[in-house]
Amino acid sequence: MAGFRTHITVSSALGIGCGAAAVQPLGFTADTALLTAGLTAVGGMLPDLDSDSGVPIREMFGLAAVVLPLTMIPRFVQMHMSQEGILAALLFGYIIIRYFAPRLFKYFTVHRGMFHSIPGMMIAGLVIYLGYHSPDRRLRLLLAGGVMTGFLSHLVLDELYSVDLRGMKVRLNQFAGTAMKFISPSMVATTTCYALLGGLLYLAYLDYYR
Repeated sequence: MAGFRTHITVSSALGIGCGAAAVQPLGFTADTALLTAGLTAVGGMLPDLDSDSGVPIREMFGLAAVVLPLTMIPRFVQMHMSQEGILAALLFGYIIIRYFAPRLFKYFTVHRGMFHSIPGMMIAGLVIYLGYHSPDRRLRLLLAGGVMTGFLSHLVLDELYSVDLRGMKVRLNQFAGTAMKFISPSMVATTTCYALLGGLLYLAYLDYYR
C-alpha cells in the first residue's frame, strides 16, 4: 500500500486543484479556496486513522482537537451561549478529542476495516457538511466534496499499490480489494458503519428541508 508521504503529497496536489476550481469556475472567495484545499489534503490522511502505526492517529487527532472545536463556534453563537460557555466547550472539546477519542477509535477499529471504505468516505463528507455551520449549502457541499476527494485518493492509491506490475504477470498482494470496499468480513462493523451512514443521511435530509 502507499506510504503516508505519498498520500499527503497526492491529496495536497488535489487540494490545490479543488481550491483553484472553487475560485474559478465556482466563484468562491480565495479564503474559501484555501479552506477547501486544506480539507482535501487532510481528507487524504483520514483513512490511515485505523493504521497500526501511531503516527497518523497522533497527528490527525492533534489537528482535529484544534480545528473541530473552532468550526463549532458559529453554532455555539447561534445557540446563544455565553463567552465563558464557548471557551469551556472549546477547552473540553480539545481534551476529549486529543486524549480520549484516539483510544476509543483504536479500540473500535481495525486496520483496513470499515473506516477504510467507500461508506467511510461518505461519512467523512457528511460530518463536514453537517458540522460546518453556514446558510450557504453550496459552500458546505464544496467543503464536504473536498474531504471526500482527498479520502477517495487515499483509497485509490492503496488499491493501485496493491498491484505488482513487475515481471510478466500482474500480481496482487494481501491488501488487494481491501481499500475501495463497501462491506467488511465483520458483520458488526459493516452494520454499525451503515447505521451511522444512514443516521447522517437522515440528518442531512432534515437539514435540507429545514
